[in-house]
Amino acid sequence: MQPSAAALARGLIRTSPLYLRRFAASGGAGLSSSRRLLLFFAAVTLLPVAQAAPVGLPMNPLVPGQSTPTISSPTAPAVAAPAAIPASDEESAPAAAAETPARAMAPTPGPALRPSQPVVTRPATPPRPLPVVARPTPPPRPQAVAAKPPAPMVEPRLSQAAAVKAAAAEAARLNLKSASLLVLEQPRSKVLVAREPEKVMPIASITKLMTAMVVLDAKLDMGETLTIADSDVDRVKMSGSRLQVGTRLSRREMLHLALMSSENRAASALARHYPGGKPAFIRAMNAKARALGMRKTHFVDSTGLSQKNVSTAMDLARMVSAAHQYASIRQFTTADRHVVRVNRGGSLTYLNSNRLLQTRSRDWNIGVSKTGYTSEAGRCLVMHAKIGAKPVIVVLLNSWGKLTPIGDANRIKRWVEVHG
Repeated sequence: MQPSAAALARGLIRTSPLYLRRFAASGGAGLSSSRRLLLFFAAVTLLPVAQAAPVGLPMNPLVPGQSTPTISSPTAPAVAAPAAIPASDEESAPAAAAETPARAMAPTPGPALRPSQPVVTRPATPPRPLPVVARPTPPPRPQAVAAKPPAPMVEPRLSQAAAVKAAAAEAARLNLKSASLLVLEQPRSKVLVAREPEKVMPIASITKLMTAMVVLDAKLDMGETLTIADSDVDRVKMSGSRLQVGTRLSRREMLHLALMSSENRAASALARHYPGGKPAFIRAMNAKARALGMRKTHFVDSTGLSQKNVSTAMDLARMVSAAHQYASIRQFTTADRHVVRVNRGGSLTYLNSNRLLQTRSRDWNIGVSKTGYTSEAGRCLVMHAKIGAKPVIVVLLNSWGKLTPIGDANRIKRWVEVHG
């Protein structure tokens, strides 16, 4: 006699969950379809509860008056349901059960488990993640950079007005006597000392530097003989000359005397023997002045006897700088003396009009020199000289005493040596 389904279910509930597992594993072989369904339901319903129940709790959740234990688990383990029995297996199940009824209900050998100690399956503890430590990003290593050489010191440039103002203060402190003066450091044309450098004034025989440049620019025959004529005699200032009318000298000798001794008749003869005569020569002088940037300069004769030959200290500095480029001008203006042969076998000895060159002073290294004098222009002196190792241009106009330009030049030289 087979037990009823209800009794079988109560017996399974009171027994160990091991039988439920065995039923689930055997598929209910040897039982009718209704009992297999009941046991299947019990296995599906009770087996997960038995597996999740803690050890020591009674596994009888269906008994009246007994509360079902509450199991708190963060994640309930998933229990796979028994595989569904295919239809072909269900139809052949009674024949298999009839042949071996006892084998189907026989317990499967295995470890004995107490009903009060169900198998507890705890979910595997996931590995604890390692803390992520944010490491500070190391600063980039400074790359080796080749040391740059220090930038060269650049001397700040003063404006022209500020430079002239500072230079005028130096001129006053030096107690210079020239009415208009300028001291320029070459080749930068840096103003060192100045007083009224843009004032237009008569320039007297300083004119002869321009006369010499025009003659040399014309590429004329320097060995050609020139004759002193009556038209070369000064009828304005009535200045004297040692060259008599009719004296014959080469163009080179005439130029030498005009530059070194400021010989007026020689300068007049040079202009008269220029191609086109004196008018053409005067035009060439003014054209040369414009080419040099001497905008406040004007010439009317080649000697400087006319007070209409005017210029400024700044313009004359440009003219001296240009004259320094001519070897003949450097030679003739710095010779201390010169002897010329004149008519009838005579000779004349001329001295340099600049006293600094007459004495051959070792204190001065002069490259170009020219003096001048008229009552309107006063005493004038221009020079291109080296003071120490520094080339400078000195322009002194309208000094009131005969030796005043020499005194001013010496004071300027000492100042440049100390402060220049």
